[in-house]
Amino acid sequence: MAHLLAANAVLLLHLLFICLVMLGGLIVLRKPWFAVVHVPAAGWGTLVEAFGWYCPLTDLENALLRRAGEDGYAGGFVAHYLLAVIYPDGLTRETQIVLAGLVVLINAVVYGLVLKRRSGRKRRG
Repeated sequence: MAHLLAANAVLLLHLLFICLVMLGGLIVLRKPWFAVVHVPAAGWGTLVEAFGWYCPLTDLENALLRRAGEDGYAGGFVAHYLLAVIYPDGLTRETQIVLAGLVVLINAVVYGLVLKRRSGRKRRG
C-alpha cells in the first residue's frame, strides 16, 4: 500500500512539474525571482521532449508501481497519461518536437514581457 501511495504521489509531482514547465512563466510575470526555479525546469522539459528522453520521474513511478504489485507502463508520462486526451492517435517524434517548441515559444513570450516590463520600469525610475 505504501508503494502505491508513493507512486501516486510521484504521478502528482510529475503532473505539477509539467504544469510548472508550461505555465511557470506566468508566475514570473508577477514574481520575477521565480525565474530561478522556472528557467531550469523549462529547459529540462524542453530537452526531454526535443530529444525523446524519459523523465526520471517516469522510471521512479514505474518502479514504485511494480513494488506495489501493479504493472508499470511503457513509454513516458505524457504518452501514458495524457496522450489519449491530447493526441488520440499516438505520440510521434514530430509531436514531441512540437511540444518542445511550444515550451520554448510560450516561455519566450512570457520572458519577453518580463524584460519589457523591467526596461519600462528602469526608464521611468
